[in-house]
Amino acid sequence: MKNIVVLVSGGGTNLQALIDAQESGLIANGRITCVIASKPGVYALERAKNHRIPTRVIARKDYTDVIAYSQAILDALNEEKADLVVYAGFMTILDELVCKAYPYQMMNVHPALIPSFCGKGYYGLRVHEEALKKGVKVTGATVHFVTEVCDGGPIILQKAVAVEDDDTPEVLQKRVMEQAEWKILPQAVSLFCDDKLIVKDDRVSIKK
Repeated sequence: MKNIVVLVSGGGTNLQALIDAQESGLIANGRITCVIASKPGVYALERAKNHRIPTRVIARKDYTDVIAYSQAILDALNEEKADLVVYAGFMTILDELVCKAYPYQMMNVHPALIPSFCGKGYYGLRVHEEALKKGVKVTGATVHFVTEVCDGGPIILQKAVAVEDDDTPEVLQKRVMEQAEWKILPQAVSLFCDDKLIVKDDRVSIKK
């Protein structure tokens, strides 16, 4: 049984998708052992507590720079004996020292089809604003391994979502979450916990 540590910064809708997948049996060989928030008072912490999942708050504002903060996160992950670290709306880009300590053991869900609308500064509504501005007909979500390159790690799963003519960024964001993010993130976690993900030459294949 693999220990899953989830990093959050906000409401925790992706965390809830993971909790639901765990409780339904979709994630059979892993369990969420800790939720770590980058600021106090976020609703994701309540979601964890409602399901008796231990929580920690490691507030970004309490650290002078990203290296000190990253070291604090790394220390916590080591203490929790994390096998898999999941970014679920975690809004801080950590120093590479963390992903180097957990190579191909950290994954993130991004609300676009990478390599479109990704990289530093592309998060939250801005991703959907840019997609609409560009006039794309299809967008979606991507689950990828976290590396030192922002949104640049090997892609695990992707799912496409149609863009409608009358979409607003808020409407599109909700559709991408419901139709893509909440589905492929638990799937990717399940595949990892089942030892079905193979990384070779920066590409991910899935064992049959």
